[in-house]
Amino acid sequence: MIDQSVTITHLDQAVTEWIEGEAQRTGQSVEAIVRWLLVQGMEVARRHSTAQRYHDLDALAGTWSAADAVVFQQALDDMNQLDPTLWQ
Repeated sequence: MIDQSVTITHLDQAVTEWIEGEAQRTGQSVEAIVRWLLVQGMEVARRHSTAQRYHDLDALAGTWSAADAVVFQQALDDMNQLDPTLWQ
């Protein structure tokens, strides 16, 4: 583990008060609370950075024929038509 010092400036007063209060409540140092918060933030960022994959439609992948694709595209084209009377 690399022992690296970091100084954080311009913290909001509410944040500073919460950190100090948490340190008092838990009997830990302010530095320990800030380290804990950084680790928690990293874990949250890591979870959100990996997109969740779903496999419930995998069986359908690649099952359409070219004719199915044409029919589907025609249906989409029909849905994309605007009725000008609705905009008057």
